[in-house]
Amino acid sequence: MTTPALVPGLAGIPAAESAISYIDGKKGLLSYRGFPIELLAEQSSFEEVAWLLLYGELPTRDELESFQNALVEARTLSARMLDVLRSLPGKGHPMNALQASMAALGMFSRSREYRDPKQQDEAIVRILGATPVLIAAFERFRSGEDLCEPKPELSTAANFLWMLTGSEPDALSARVLDAALILHADHTMNASTFTARVVGSTEADPFTVTASAIGSLTGPLHGGANERVLTMLEEIQGDEDVGEWIEARLAAKRKIMGFGHRVYSVKDPRAVILQGLCAQLFEEQGRTPLYDLAVQLEEVMVKRLGDKGIYPNVDFYSGIVYSKLGIPTDTFTPIFAIARVAGWLAHWREQMADNKIFRPTQIYVGKHDQSYVPIAKR
Repeated sequence: MTTPALVPGLAGIPAAESAISYIDGKKGLLSYRGFPIELLAEQSSFEEVAWLLLYGELPTRDELESFQNALVEARTLSARMLDVLRSLPGKGHPMNALQASMAALGMFSRSREYRDPKQQDEAIVRILGATPVLIAAFERFRSGEDLCEPKPELSTAANFLWMLTGSEPDALSARVLDAALILHADHTMNASTFTARVVGSTEADPFTVTASAIGSLTGPLHGGANERVLTMLEEIQGDEDVGEWIEARLAAKRKIMGFGHRVYSVKDPRAVILQGLCAQLFEEQGRTPLYDLAVQLEEVMVKRLGDKGIYPNVDFYSGIVYSKLGIPTDTFTPIFAIARVAGWLAHWREQMADNKIFRPTQIYVGKHDQSYVPIAKR
C-alpha cells in the first residue's frame, strides 16, 4: 500500500466548500458573499455584515432593525453570569476569560436542538450580542470598576467602547472600531474557523463551537499579533535608526511583527483600509510618537522587502488604532473575537446544512510487532 504524502498543517488542502468569503492573495482581494471588503468597510455596518455572512444576502431595512434589536436584548447578562465573570482570576488573560465565559453562557441557554433553524438563530443572536459584553465586563471587574450598563441606542462597536471605558465614544472612534470589526469578521479557512467547523461537525452546540474557536484564536500563531506589534514598537522607541534596527532583526532571523501573510503576496487589503482609518483618527485626535514610528517602519520595510511580497498585514495598524481608542493591550485579541464570531457562526451554519464529521487520517511512524515484557521483568 502506498503511503500518502504528508502535508504539514494541511497547507493548501481544501477542507470544505464554502460560499462565505473569498481571497485572491496574489491580487490582494477579499470579499464576503461576493461583496468587496472595501465596499463593505466604507458603506456598511458590522451588524449588517454579520447578517450578510450568516444569511447570505444583505438585510432589508426591517430585517436589519429586527436583528439590531435582538442583539441589544442579548447584551443583558444574568446576575449569575456576571458572578461567573467576577469569579475569574483578574490576572488571567482576557482571551481565557472569554473562552471560559462563553462555555458558561452556553450552560445558561435553554436551547438544545440546534438543528432547528429558530433555535440556531436564537443562539447566534445570543452569542453575537453577549460576546462584547463578556469582554467589557471582565475588564471592568478586574480593574475594580463597576459594570457599565449597555446603552440600547448604541451600535455594537460604540456600546463596547462605552462599556469598556465608561466614556461614550465620538462618532469617528465608533466608526473606526466598527470598520475594524468588519475587516476581521471572516477570512476563509483559517485555524479558528477550521476549529469551529471541526467541532461543529460533531454536532456540538454553538456555544461550545465558539468557545473552541476562541481557544484556537488564543494561540500566538493565530491571534495576538497586534499585541506583539505594539510591544515591538515600544521596544524600538529610542533607537535612532529604524533601518539599522530592521537589519539587525533580519540578520538575527527574528520576525518583524505585523509584516507578511500566509495568504497575501501583496499588501493585505484590510491593512490598506485600516491604515486610512488610522490616519483619519490620528489626524483628528492627535498623532503620537508610536504612530509616527509605525509609519516610518512601514516605509523602510516596504523598500527593504516589498519586492519579496512582504507588506504590512491587518495586525500592523489594528493594535495602534485600539491603543489610541483607550483599549488595554491584552484586550486586542478579544476584539478580534468579537468580529470573528460572525464568521465562525456562519461557517457553523454552513457546516450543519450538509454535515459530515471530520475524520482525517494520519501517517503512522511508530513501531510494530512489539514484544510485551511483564512488569516484574522490566
